[in-house]
Amino acid sequence: MAGKPFPYTRGDSVPLFNAPCAGNPRFAFGSVAGRYVVLAFLGSAAQPPVAAALAALAPHERVFDDERACFFGVTVDADDVAAGRLADRPGLRFFDDHALAVSRLYGALGDDGVFQAFALLIDPGLRVLEAVPLSQLGTLAASIPALPEIGAHAGMEVHAPVLILPRVFEPEFCAALIAAWHGGERTASGFMREVDGRTVEIRDPGFKQRQDHTLEDQALMTGARERILRRVIPEIAKAFQFQVTRMERYLVARYAAGEGHFRAHRDNTTKGTAHRRFAVSINLCAENHEGGDLRFPEFGTRSYKPATGAAVVFGCGLLHEVLPVTKGERFAFLPFLYDDAAAAIRVENARFLGTG
Repeated sequence: MAGKPFPYTRGDSVPLFNAPCAGNPRFAFGSVAGRYVVLAFLGSAAQPPVAAALAALAPHERVFDDERACFFGVTVDADDVAAGRLADRPGLRFFDDHALAVSRLYGALGDDGVFQAFALLIDPGLRVLEAVPLSQLGTLAASIPALPEIGAHAGMEVHAPVLILPRVFEPEFCAALIAAWHGGERTASGFMREVDGRTVEIRDPGFKQRQDHTLEDQALMTGARERILRRVIPEIAKAFQFQVTRMERYLVARYAAGEGHFRAHRDNTTKGTAHRRFAVSINLCAENHEGGDLRFPEFGTRSYKPATGAAVVFGCGLLHEVLPVTKGERFAFLPFLYDDAAAAIRVENARFLGTG
């Protein structure tokens, strides 16, 4: 509708969602942070104005390289793909929004039932840089090469809202945990995903490669718990005004050179993980590996490699990744922390846990 204001303006955070895209029935839009994103609400590509906007975009497709920038279109027309009007390709993908959920979430489909076609240019932190009518889609894409480099998009270096806590574990205790990994049962590590309404563990080496050992030694478990109680939980209360009362899992993980990595993800996006509030990554052998750093793409390209025995603590809603280990082995102790209110959520959501 001509003259109707856009639902989002410069500086607004955009809502996250999951929708069918590129062969993934629950593509997580929040995972694309860390690059410039164009999100275009098309309606139907059968409409001449939409077809014209896509034609104007075509000469600029090369800017969408999936590294610095990517493009997502949102179609509500079930025939767009079948008729060949839209086709996914590297850097350019299309959300299937036949149920209209994403269009309603972003205000493209208003309460009056009228669809408003528009495009958003979104920064690496998933906040709006510009909102334009769909007719300006080509001009919007043409502006991307002149944008600042990813790490400088905020006008200064941005630090992720994480705590770096040195001296959580002593070197001797770190060595004992590594020895427990070597001497115990180890399993290939998966990740949690919603499948048909249930939270199931998925194993995909292209997304995550790690070998895990869950502690069974009661002395080591007690030692880890007491150190976190005394050296981590008070700092979370100080920095985030949050009182931790629960800890999930006693897990020692190994990322090995040539195979150790974990692509960008969030730790609380399924019903089975919704209770998680803080993740803790305690490095057990900083001197024995290269690569394997933590990175938070929403906050730039800076990576974090704590010293041996030091912890990185961060909210489970932050997008983060473990970069590939290029030499040696990275060992880490990786618990999640939460409180009594979140424990009630965990109990309630246990019924959604499945085996796939």
